[in-house]
Amino acid sequence: MNFFSLCRIAAAAMLGALSLAGPGFAQDYPSKSIRIVVPYPPGGGVDVVARLLAANLPARLKQPVVVDNRAGAFGNIGIDHVAKSAPDGYTFLLNTVGQSITPSTYTRLPFDPVNDFAPVTQVSRTTLVLIAPVTLQARNVKELVALARSQPGKLNYGSTGLTNPLHLAMEMLKLATGADIVPVPYKGDGPIYAAMLGGQVQMAVMPLASAAGHLKAGRLRVLAVTNAQRSAALPDVPTIAETIPGVQVTSWQGLFAPAKTPREAISRMQQETAAVLKLPQVREKFQGFGAEPVGNTPEEFDAIFKTDVATFAKIVKAAKIPPQD
Repeated sequence: MNFFSLCRIAAAAMLGALSLAGPGFAQDYPSKSIRIVVPYPPGGGVDVVARLLAANLPARLKQPVVVDNRAGAFGNIGIDHVAKSAPDGYTFLLNTVGQSITPSTYTRLPFDPVNDFAPVTQVSRTTLVLIAPVTLQARNVKELVALARSQPGKLNYGSTGLTNPLHLAMEMLKLATGADIVPVPYKGDGPIYAAMLGGQVQMAVMPLASAAGHLKAGRLRVLAVTNAQRSAALPDVPTIAETIPGVQVTSWQGLFAPAKTPREAISRMQQETAAVLKLPQVREKFQGFGAEPVGNTPEEFDAIFKTDVATFAKIVKAAKIPPQD
């Protein structure tokens, strides 16, 4: 047997081994416990969702699922940990829409928020609402914009943090309409509601879950939802985009894996997560904190993620928001 024949045999053997690698991985996976890294402290919204998944996934994966809280640096410590973890299908990141905002709000990071991760599935979608005190002379988006334009710089809106979705939704509305509305920062949802009821601010974009009590009590009025579609919880409330096309911001949570994680692992995790999200008791839990379970495919989530990255980058640039170090 000559040298060239030996090379052909070796090449055929390598191709055979590669062809078996995919199915072999899929059949054996997972063979040990899986970690869901939460880049925030225990007790928060992301942590609650992670623990809900961890409680229900083991029955389907036949392996334990543990939540690993790695908080600090606005979530960047935990995110960096996952970016540098082995891409073996045993470490995942549960993060918010903030992952699509990070690329345009930091001058430098120890990880690439886009290229160091592989989207697995969007876990949930949260309804955000544009609200105002019932005393404000505006009952919808059209009237609000007209009021703001008639009093440039006189109206304020409350915000819980620079460049979070609530802040950027208002900035998008301002950019699209030319309305001059002044942002006023607060340390939490509670102080914003107190400021609206006290007359210090005239509007805010807030999660429906935290606004619901005030809306039901008749103290505040919902003018619109910021999502692309109307909310099932508020079917009669229009979206902002119905009045001002293109103005839409959706808050979400999603699972990511380190880049180069085997496709088989990503597909299995997506399928089992989607199945868990369809469980009646899980859906009821999500609805309890104002969220809608999703469970879409990696390709669908990737498209949403990349679109949000581009959208938020445009808002940050147009609003002249300085990036952080």
